[in-house]
Order: sequence, then structure tokens, then C-alpha cells
Amino acid sequence: MSSTETTTAAPYERPGLARRMAAFMYEGVLLFGVVFVAGYFFSAMTQQRHAMQGQHALQAFLFAVLGIYFAWFWSRGGQTVAMKAWHIRVVDSQGRALSQARALARYVLSYLWFVPALLSAWASGLHSTGAIMGALLAGIAAYAVLALLLPQKQFLHDVLCGTQLITQLPIKRAEKHALNSTR
Repeated sequence: MSSTETTTAAPYERPGLARRMAAFMYEGVLLFGVVFVAGYFFSAMTQQRHAMQGQHALQAFLFAVLGIYFAWFWSRGGQTVAMKAWHIRVVDSQGRALSQARALARYVLSYLWFVPALLSAWASGLHSTGAIMGALLAGIAAYAVLALLLPQKQFLHDVLCGTQLITQLPIKRAEKHALNSTR
């Protein structure tokens, strides 16, 4: 069975918060590699010799690289590698695949996971790595819990851009054969 042989659970079964957060964590592990390779490419192309040299340009470059990564996967099948592993797919509010524009909007709005916590850490004058990480983790936890209060238990960025996460389970071989024989 190939990875493209999947079906959406009827009618749009939604993954639970624990499964979505597990996919979130797995995505972070995978993105470490993407960011590492992109950062190495950037430093080689710009002849960067010091971590603080070109720091803002590197951040903008990584923002663009991650935007391309997510928009590509979300508009071409609705799943990143981590989402495939956890059987989660992103679709629009009617269950259709995302356009590249909607996928890009979802990417930009997904920074709501981090920006409020980082802004509050900055406004509070936090400077230690531990304090900033604590604020960031608290913000992520609050954002995840907020999903439990929103319509259909979706994340805020999904509500704002008209997308939803659904469960997409692999087709079993017998179900695939039955589908093919009815055509």
C-alpha cells in the first residue's frame, strides 16, 4: 500500500487535542532538520562567520523557508510528514484541499502559537533563557487549551483562516479492493 492510498474518516472526524499536540511535537523534531539545512545553506551563501552576523536576515530566510515547507505540503495533499504519521489532514471548511494562498495564510496565522507569549516576555523584561522558555511553554499550553473552547475544538488560526484538522486513516487492503471493484 502506498502512502497516497488514504481516505478521510466520515464525516470529518476530528483528531483529539492530545494527538494534535503529539503531531506538533513531532513536527518540531522534523523541522529541526529543515532549519539546520536551511541555516547551513544561508551561512554558506552569505559567508556568515559569526552567529550574530546577519541574524535578522537569517530569521527572515528561515521564516520564508518554513512558509514554503508548510504551504507546499498543506496545498499538496494537506499533510506534512508529521501529520501523515499521526493521520491528520488540514482541509478548508468545506473539506476541500487548501489553496496555496490559504495554506500561506494558515502558516502566518499559526505564529499565534508563539507571538503573544514572546511579546509578553519582552514586555515583562524577561531576559533569561529559562524565563523566556517558561513564558513560551505557558503560551503554547494556553493556546492549546483555548482550542477546547473554540467552535469544533479547532485551533484559533484554523478558525480565523477557515481551515480544519480532520482525521485521515489509511485504507485497508480489503476496503481498497472493494472500492476498486465497485467502479
